Amino acid sequence: MEIIVATKNQGKLREIRSALKGLQVHLHGLNDFQNVPEVDEDGKSFAENGLKKARFYSQFFGKLTIADDSGLEVDALGGTPGIYSARYAGIRASDQENRKKLLKELEGVPISRRGAGFKCVMAMVSPDGREALTEGSCRGRIGFKEVGKRGFGYDPIFILTRHGKTMAQLSLEEKNRISHRGKALRKLRKIITKFQAIFYDGCVTYER
Repeated sequence: MEIIVATKNQGKLREIRSALKGLQVHLHGLNDFQNVPEVDEDGKSFAENGLKKARFYSQFFGKLTIADDSGLEVDALGGTPGIYSARYAGIRASDQENRKKLLKELEGVPISRRGAGFKCVMAMVSPDGREALTEGSCRGRIGFKEVGKRGFGYDPIFILTRHGKTMAQLSLEEKNRISHRGKALRKLRKIITKFQAIFYDGCVTYER
C-alpha cells in the first residue's frame, strides 16, 4: 500500500517511518515530488488543520494520505503557541528562531510555572473520502536553555520531567515511545492494519 505523508519536515517523516516500520506500506513525503502545492493551514484546531491537509493531498495524489498537525502549548502563555507553533516567530521562521522567541517570552518565569504539553493529531484520508483521526499528548516543562542535538522544533527546550532530559536527548526509538506523535502514530498503526474493517463512508473515527 502506498501512502502519502503530507509533510516536507524530514524530522517528522523519520519519526512516522520509524513508527510504521514493519507494515506493508510504502511512504512518500512531499519532498519526493516536484511542484506540489502548499495548503493554507487556517484551521482553528490541530484536527482541522490535519484533516485539511490530508483531504487535499489525498485528492491531489489520488492515494491514501496521512497528515500530522502538532504543536506546543505552554501553560504560562495560555496555550500559546499552539497551532501556530511552526510559525511562532514568523511564517518562514526557523526552529531556532521559534525556540528563541519562546524562551524570551518566558524570561523571569520560574520552573514551577513553566509547564507545557506537546499535542499531535494524525489525520488519515482515503481518495474516496474515508477518514480517521488519532491524537496523542505529552507533558513536560520548558527549560531555560537548549539541551540536546536530536529531534527538531521545540525538542531541545522541552524537558520530560519524569525522565530528567529534554526531548532532544532521546533516541528516535525512545522519542517514539514517549512523544505525542509516537502515541498518535501507535493508534494510527492499528487503524491502518484494520483499514477495510474500520473505515466507513462519511464517517470520522477519532481515537484519543
